[in-house]
Amino acid sequence: MGICVSSEHASKGENLSWKSKVNIVELDGKLQQLKEPTKAWLVLSQNPNSFICSSESMYVGSLMSPLTPNQELQLGHIYFLVPRSKSRIPLSLEDLCALTIKADAVLAPSKHTHKIFKFSSRVSHKKFQVHPVL
Repeated sequence: MGICVSSEHASKGENLSWKSKVNIVELDGKLQQLKEPTKAWLVLSQNPNSFICSSESMYVGSLMSPLTPNQELQLGHIYFLVPRSKSRIPLSLEDLCALTIKADAVLAPSKHTHKIFKFSSRVSHKKFQVHPVL
């Protein structure tokens, strides 16, 4: 018998209510939402070359603090899944802004997204990427 966790992937405008989910934002802009609190090791086992850091422990000029594998990911929190290669690079203001924009893009309520693009249906279907300095 294996260990299993229920998760859903969402793209911009399709997110579940982020306040009732564990929210993991990947650097490529993907959002993984978990329905229940879970240990970090479960997510890390599917992403062996990455680490998880909490948005609440990210500071300009400091290294990103990885969660330990036994730490529990909490509902309503935002986490970032970051490649291990970035673990020794201090977080710049530009990096933090890029991560914030990326998280906001995938966590923004869908009705808010539609209001932004209400004048052009072509633009509302266009995907965009934010490239962090990381």
